[in-house]
Amino acid sequence: MHYRSTRGTDNHSALLFSHILLSGLAPDGGLYLPTSWPQISRETFNHWRGLSYPDLVAEILSLFTAGDIELDALKAMSREAYKNFSHAAIVPLNEVETGLFSLELFHGPTLAFKDMAMQMLGQLFEYVLEREDRYVTIVGATSGDTGSAAIEAFKGKKRVNIVILHPLGRTSEVQRRQMTTVLDDNVLNIAIEGDFDNCQDMVKAMFADSNFRQSVSLSAVNSINWARIACQIPYYIRSALTLGAPERAVSFAVPTGNFGNILAAWAAGQMGLPIRKLQVGSNKNDILTRFLLSNDMSVQVVEPSLSPSMDIQVSSNFERLLFEMLEQDPHRCNAIMQEFRQTGRMAVPHDAWEKIRENFNATCLDDEQTIQAMRHFFENSHYIADPHSAIGLEAGRQFKEADIAMIVAATAHPAKFPDAVKKATGQDAALPPHLADLFARQERFITLPNELAAVQNAIKAHVQNQ
Repeated sequence: MHYRSTRGTDNHSALLFSHILLSGLAPDGGLYLPTSWPQISRETFNHWRGLSYPDLVAEILSLFTAGDIELDALKAMSREAYKNFSHAAIVPLNEVETGLFSLELFHGPTLAFKDMAMQMLGQLFEYVLEREDRYVTIVGATSGDTGSAAIEAFKGKKRVNIVILHPLGRTSEVQRRQMTTVLDDNVLNIAIEGDFDNCQDMVKAMFADSNFRQSVSLSAVNSINWARIACQIPYYIRSALTLGAPERAVSFAVPTGNFGNILAAWAAGQMGLPIRKLQVGSNKNDILTRFLLSNDMSVQVVEPSLSPSMDIQVSSNFERLLFEMLEQDPHRCNAIMQEFRQTGRMAVPHDAWEKIRENFNATCLDDEQTIQAMRHFFENSHYIADPHSAIGLEAGRQFKEADIAMIVAATAHPAKFPDAVKKATGQDAALPPHLADLFARQERFITLPNELAAVQNAIKAHVQNQ
């Protein structure tokens, strides 16, 4: 299996999985994608139904690591990655209303869906770095959950330094403390005086700076890294198989910010999983909903909300879908993305937009509607959902078809957002035992202005001190 960039200038060589794993972003600023989509037969789907979740992950990843990492090694890594999840099923399904299912992706160590991929990435990085005798510096931006999941997966790793940028004051306190109370020497937390898009732009700028990139051996584990998307595909396949696929089609609703999680569902469809519709759920930062409903991909001011992981106006992973809808033309994709960066408006060709609309629909909820959705599912189904998951559930409820199961990605544990849960349901959302003392733990982070040079200097100092 080989990979190419959505922007084309890095497509002259046959790149294997381990290369794109460690590099994250392509040198031309594009995102990596496989050169072709593996096709899964009905017989293989039916065989996979009987596998444990870790072994299913290994089987699916082996399609993307072919010629690079063997299946037996993937099985060993996957079993290690998921051994400490708190639910025996790892990704349990709950029927919240008739035909509306919550796919709970928050039973990992940091209580968010990011653990599903990040725990596996920790194993993959360790395997490849040991094999190649290399060291890297991982730099990532987080709107809430990616940072803590990445830190949990890479803390204490001897071949990795990890630096996470988060927007100052724009995560929940639980989200922040899950990052800043990890005191391992290889971890640096930086609070940026700005919003998530500022953090994300800064990470992209660091990757575009070839001298800096080489000086610290820069790598990435947020959803610009294809391996993250690949590791998210399995839970969509597992949930669909549980509900009758491949003989029956399903639909998915996903609370969506950076577009990576729902892109993984779309990728599963490209591989042969029968998917009727993909439903995007947005908060008041509704760029994806505006785009899907009226082809308006224009950046507006990011507004803080009850669902901070979706407080985004630039959905990085959308570029991968755009590339596919442009018939894999990297030059057109590059031109559109460059114009978007310069003008804040993405000129998606009408025919590409229509192709996207064949698979995707969207809705958005403001904060009051989010509280109402949380209250609805608690009062009618005794189900407590965090704000992100509630947006997904409401999106799924609005667009569910009578004869098609609607599976909703429940992306965070309600205890990560106790104030919103209390307001909506009157219930206290207690942290699990392993995080019960979170508010008593010592924090360590630095605050920096939204200035690239200041952040780069802090990262260099951190790496030199290791």
